[in-house]
Amino acid sequence: MAVMTDMPAATALRSPAPAATAAGSDKDKDAEKLRFIEEMTSNVDAVQERVLAEILSRNAETEYLARCGLAGATDRAAFRAKVPVVTYEDLQPDIQRIANGDRSPILSAHPISEFLTSSGTSAGERKLMPTIKEELDRRQLLYSLLMPVMNLYVPGLDKGKALYFLFVKSETTTPGGLTARPVLTSYYKSEHFKNRPYDPYHDYTSPTAAILCADAFQSMYAQMVCGLIQRHDVLRVGAVFASGLLRAIRFLQLHWEQLAADIESGELTTRVTDPAVREAVAAILRRPDPELARFVRAECGSGDWAGIVTRVWPNTKYLDVIVTGAMQQYIPTLEFYSGGLPMACTMYASSECYFGLNLRPMCDPSQVSYTIMPNMGYFEFLPVDDAGDAAGQLVDLARVEAGREYELVITTYAGLYRYRVGDVLRVTGFHNAAPQFRFVRRKNVLLSIESDKTDEAELQRAVERASALLRPHGAAVVEYTSHACTTSIPGHYVIYWELLLTNTLSSSSNNTTGDGVLAEDGKNSSSVLLDACCLEMEEALNTVYRQSRVADGSIGPLEIRVVRPGTFEELMDYAISRGASINQYKVPRCVSFPPIVELLDSRVVSRHFSPNPPHWSPSTTTTS
Repeated sequence: MAVMTDMPAATALRSPAPAATAAGSDKDKDAEKLRFIEEMTSNVDAVQERVLAEILSRNAETEYLARCGLAGATDRAAFRAKVPVVTYEDLQPDIQRIANGDRSPILSAHPISEFLTSSGTSAGERKLMPTIKEELDRRQLLYSLLMPVMNLYVPGLDKGKALYFLFVKSETTTPGGLTARPVLTSYYKSEHFKNRPYDPYHDYTSPTAAILCADAFQSMYAQMVCGLIQRHDVLRVGAVFASGLLRAIRFLQLHWEQLAADIESGELTTRVTDPAVREAVAAILRRPDPELARFVRAECGSGDWAGIVTRVWPNTKYLDVIVTGAMQQYIPTLEFYSGGLPMACTMYASSECYFGLNLRPMCDPSQVSYTIMPNMGYFEFLPVDDAGDAAGQLVDLARVEAGREYELVITTYAGLYRYRVGDVLRVTGFHNAAPQFRFVRRKNVLLSIESDKTDEAELQRAVERASALLRPHGAAVVEYTSHACTTSIPGHYVIYWELLLTNTLSSSSNNTTGDGVLAEDGKNSSSVLLDACCLEMEEALNTVYRQSRVADGSIGPLEIRVVRPGTFEELMDYAISRGASINQYKVPRCVSFPPIVELLDSRVVSRHFSPNPPHWSPSTTTTS
């Protein structure tokens, strides 16, 4: 990938310079990028000071900094004294003005080019993160550092291709005419990606037209068939998230027969209708290949899916996927399908800002730490106490302590100032003077399957809304908890309900056990009602969840599992037996500890699923 060319002067002076000649330039480029990493990580505090001064200087005339009373000051002392630490809700009025068409310099002196939609939500809607055009260059710079690091650990990656399952998501338009879309969709649709020069280290099996196809089925089908045709060229397999790669494997399980038929005939199925995709795939699916079709049928038709990745793509050296944070739950499944291939987590980024990279990308997933590059933005850290709450004064990047946990606070070129990202990080060590961080958790997130983030308050509201359907039938939810179930692909939310029933609901059918609990006995009126409760919960969840269910197919239907009366008392007894205080015990609203999940599942008397997808449409974005 190209190195940034139009960064601010102070930072551009410290960017890697382009190689002088093409011949033998790959090693020269790698060496220069590695030197750049060493320079940035050796001069962390000085780089951070320059970055902050640059951000404050260029945005001195913005309305936001004027309200803070900064009066053109660019030093840290004035910044700390005048600029408050904020959340998204604090900035929402300014963001709404920009979204509605106000083009005055509210947050940034440079025009806001678009909004990047965060996977986090506010009042059930995606957060809108303002960005400026040059941020694409800054992200490109971080991307350009990844392969030089990887080449230190895995040689020969320029001798083959990467099978990456990459997708765009739907985008919307704000009332003021600005595009709002996820950060990766923004990147894939940019000229940086679409018109990128050939690079042997970034040679993908997937045609760009397939990646840019908005139809999830057509995009996945085209990428999979191209990956199968070029299977001997593939050196690494990946997706952004672990869950995305598992969806690709599930897609192969469901569609291998049609894929084999297309390969055998040399013609793409008529289910792929996008003209650009058909043309791009035709350039790869050039002729019938009966031998490859027989191979696909033999491998996929046997019913044995253990190690399928290395069986179909035998030269694969590693998986390139994010398996930190909520994605850790997918590691055992990936190990099963890949035959134990290493998993590389290469970078740490968000819609708000790109942060840094993993300088030991082939380490065990449990040991992944990211080194924040100090030129990407200005970074501060809010100490987190033993109870998980923010406590104490903000700490600069160069002054964090090993072993401590902090909440990340950022100041960006695009106009976020002392913004709480919500990520909790633990300092694991240092590379030169640069601290290295392990991602611990996302603050207040209870449930997550992929990019969705559901907190406890939102889950509570969803349960209340669904349980309201029970009241006319004489039933109520006594207790509940939840679990992010990833044993199926895609994963889905499981909500455990303990119900209190009167004779109204139980007498509405013969669907009760002796103890008055709904039993699983076909689709009688009680089952239909509880299915409706599943859908009602989904309707109450945020727009990111609903988009994942409806448009992306990355989350399966929500499930309610009704448990026997007394189950939650047993759950408390189990917690007390493990040392919990009876006086301080609270029912956990999400469980992941296997013995607790097993206890709950052993008490389930009926299971119910959302009968339909919830409502979602990529309508015009509003922020009100």
